[in-house]
Amino acid sequence: MRKVMIAAVAAVALSFGLMASAVSAADDPPKADVPDKAHDKADDKDRIDLPPFPADASVKQVTHVAGKTLNYTATVGALPVRDEKGRKIAEVVFTAYVLDGPKDPDRPVTFAFNGGPGAASVYLNLGAIGPKRVQFGAQGDSPSDSAKLIDNPGTWLDVTDLVFIDPVGTGFSRSLTDKDETKKRFYSIKPDIEYLSRTVYDWLLKNGRMASPKYITGESYGGYRVPRITYFLQTQLGVGINGMVMVSPYLEPPMDQAPDFSPMPWVTTLPSMAAANYERQGKALSPAQMAQVEDYARGEFVTDLMKGRRDPAAVARLVGKVTAYTGLNPEFVRKSGGRIQIGAFLRELYRDQGRIASVYDSNVTQEDPFPWSADGRRGDPILDAIIAPTTSAMVDFATRIVGWKAQGRFNALSYDVGENWEKGVELTEATTDLRQAIAADPKMKVLIVHGYDDLSCPYFVSRLVIDQMPIGGDPARVKLALYPGGHMFYSRPASMAAFRGDVLTVFGGR
Repeated sequence: MRKVMIAAVAAVALSFGLMASAVSAADDPPKADVPDKAHDKADDKDRIDLPPFPADASVKQVTHVAGKTLNYTATVGALPVRDEKGRKIAEVVFTAYVLDGPKDPDRPVTFAFNGGPGAASVYLNLGAIGPKRVQFGAQGDSPSDSAKLIDNPGTWLDVTDLVFIDPVGTGFSRSLTDKDETKKRFYSIKPDIEYLSRTVYDWLLKNGRMASPKYITGESYGGYRVPRITYFLQTQLGVGINGMVMVSPYLEPPMDQAPDFSPMPWVTTLPSMAAANYERQGKALSPAQMAQVEDYARGEFVTDLMKGRRDPAAVARLVGKVTAYTGLNPEFVRKSGGRIQIGAFLRELYRDQGRIASVYDSNVTQEDPFPWSADGRRGDPILDAIIAPTTSAMVDFATRIVGWKAQGRFNALSYDVGENWEKGVELTEATTDLRQAIAADPKMKVLIVHGYDDLSCPYFVSRLVIDQMPIGGDPARVKLALYPGGHMFYSRPASMAAFRGDVLTVFGGR
């Protein structure tokens, strides 16, 4: 979820130097747990004493996909994070699904992350790619809907084992240090990448999978984490990654900046606004359907935006085109100068119906609880509806079905992590590491996927990033795929099926 904590509020209106960070040095072997009494009192002054996590727990399960019956083992457990002295300072919880039967040394393993910062991996796990799922994220879904898990027709388990990782502060994962140390070591951009990369390394080592093909996937800010974790694993921890799948990724935050001067914020969001309008008109979304608005956004639109008020003819053209593409009231577009802010768009779209739209899919709405408020007091229709079913389903799965009896709260979406996250994430980007990781490995495959209607992570950003990226070898190894829907396009069965088909090509199928 793009900037869920940084931007669930902002976007609705709107992923440590290793030697000095929250991980052991890369060339040190994992260290056994050291009893607290082995440390000096000075070392333990910031330690938080919590009941210990239970040992890893596993259960045999069955799912069905593409006409196949898959028998697998689901495991929930925790991996320690250590500081430079070997002291355990956090515990990262994972959920792993490993296919039963003879062990194939060529069977891949995929590590999955969600975003926020502050989101657990439950959304990719129980919504998109895990062997079981619960419905959420579409129009009409409700917080009180059933949390019962069913077979997931979009799972990747037939082609890869899956490991879902919850960063510190999300899910059951927790810091064992005080608030200030936690912010320094875990709620910070660079340390986040480094300790999560080490978590991947430690899981591979613990489970004897260092020689397996390896893939990384992530959604939203998790998509931002993917190329950065991949490049860190490649260059710092000595772990090669065969492929990346970025789901609704937050790749290039600087495109959000300088809206009063740069045309890029308006350029990158207009196609998604148009896509939502086409859907409201009953038009099927496809690359051909979107070609005209994409060409306009990167051409005449930019030119007319830069001309500004000194060219009345340019302003008139701009207002006319933006009105036609978005379906908004022409007077509202005129007063906005053709520059449609996301928050204003979501408020204005259904104002006459007394409803509000989601930044994650502007065609998903709910009743506006404060329809006469000038400031648009509201939550987000999708965020408001997904916390309950995903939390209930994941807690029931881990504690009752798998039998991992952890104590404490499960944070599907932690606002505390977002509020305490290092300032400046909106000024950083992952494109540099993406370019370097691709250049370092000419065999690596990359799939970037988006829903057309997503305004939290507009697909056109990734389109522009890929168009400017040098790609050695086969240019088709870096692909952008688009589907009807929004940030969680996989909530729509047809989009999930198309997504799975594209993913199979990354793993060598079809």
